[in-house]
Amino acid sequence: PPRAARVMSAPRSGPVRNPSHAGSWYTKDSDDLARELDGYLNDVPDGDGGRDDVNVNSTRKKKPRALIAPHAGYSYSGPAAAWAYKTIDPKAVRRIFLLGPSHHVFLTQCALTKCSVYATPIGNLAIDLETYEKLKTENPDSFVAMTQTVDEDEHSLEMHLPYIARVFGNSDSRAFPPLVPILVGALSSKNEKKIGSILAPFLDDPCNLFIVSSDFCHWGKRFSYTRWAGQDGGVPLHTAIERLDKEGIEHIVNKDADGFCAYIERTKNTICGRHPIGVLLRALESSQNFSDRHVELLRYEQSSQAVTRSDSSVSYASAVVY
Repeated sequence: PPRAARVMSAPRSGPVRNPSHAGSWYTKDSDDLARELDGYLNDVPDGDGGRDDVNVNSTRKKKPRALIAPHAGYSYSGPAAAWAYKTIDPKAVRRIFLLGPSHHVFLTQCALTKCSVYATPIGNLAIDLETYEKLKTENPDSFVAMTQTVDEDEHSLEMHLPYIARVFGNSDSRAFPPLVPILVGALSSKNEKKIGSILAPFLDDPCNLFIVSSDFCHWGKRFSYTRWAGQDGGVPLHTAIERLDKEGIEHIVNKDADGFCAYIERTKNTICGRHPIGVLLRALESSQNFSDRHVELLRYEQSSQAVTRSDSSVSYASAVVY
């Protein structure tokens, strides 16, 4: 049965970020939310089951160092996100870095919350203020503070919080690990490298888990993106979108930061978390064990199968870095 919500005290007092998207993007009822997330997690098979749309092998037994997972409403992307969260070993994690894109405010830097607690209907997560202070003190030009309004308007970070609370709330650990949320702005390639190098030592620490929040292609007139060769291209529209996404995912799997950057520049694919993904790839590039890191695509889905130019869809992918 679902456990009651649990609060972890913050290191020192400060404002609480309210779960502003609860009741719209996902249910605000704690029991219903816990059951929903448990259902998604339980639906992820332990093996591939002979299905073509999954990639699960023996590496699943390893402990993940980073995840990429979507952030749409749970009725759309909750099942896909479960594939990433199912890989977590809660006992191995002592700190979580959560990187997400800014949808509403233009930033050329990274933004840090002013809150000390992120609330969810199923448990509250404390912000790692000590790590925050280290990031700000050592890199004042790279990290700025965001207002609580900006924080609560943004969904890319919030949509991961209930999953984190549920996965760790179901574990035997005594408390949730502290959270380091980072809102990643529209960084230049140079700044992606800079932020990646700053975060690389944290990625090298096996007690840290990085979670990168991103959806993939937003296709359709409402997204101002209708790249398609048409039927003359020889494949249905939804297949063309999948091929477009998986070309980018191939660069991620290959840990090819330069290739991913060039791919985005060439295709203009509307991957909303392209900058957080770029930061992760640069952090991997700067890490001590780059050659040992293995990236695996776990799941790829689309909100609907677009067929004509009047259709639209959003793609969701979950991946893991071991």
